[in-house]
Amino acid sequence: MATDNRIPKPSKWFSNKSLRLSLHRRRSKSSSTLSSPSSPMSPCTPQNNSKENELKEAQAVIDDLDSDGDKLLDFKDFLSLMKREANEEDDDLKKAFEMFEMEKGSGCITPKGLQRMLHRLGDAKSYDECVAMIHVFDTDGNGVLDFQEFHQMMA
Repeated sequence: MATDNRIPKPSKWFSNKSLRLSLHRRRSKSSSTLSSPSSPMSPCTPQNNSKENELKEAQAVIDDLDSDGDKLLDFKDFLSLMKREANEEDDDLKKAFEMFEMEKGSGCITPKGLQRMLHRLGDAKSYDECVAMIHVFDTDGNGVLDFQEFHQMMA
């Protein structure tokens, strides 16, 4: 009789890991009802509370991203997470870009704007040094950095 030597599917592996995590959490909760609050191993100690809070936060993230309600993150859910993080990164980059703009809403970083912001950050550069810095990432050669060029510079 031949034995089945097939490799388990990845989704089965993740399901088993989730099951172990769920069982571990349930076991922790049930053990907390058995322990008295004055016990030195009580789950009410700060160390256990912080671990439980971390698990609750992780479960909240999974619940938020789980599109089909199966308490698991599939590839589609994972892609949603990556897109969300990319959008947050772009928002942060846009805020940084706006800090360097000389005139708000101009859509570009000039050598003067770069010089002003670097000075505020404690890194005094000459105007010519700022022109040279912009020149390195100025792909269209117009002497200023637009958001796309700034994004490339920060990548």
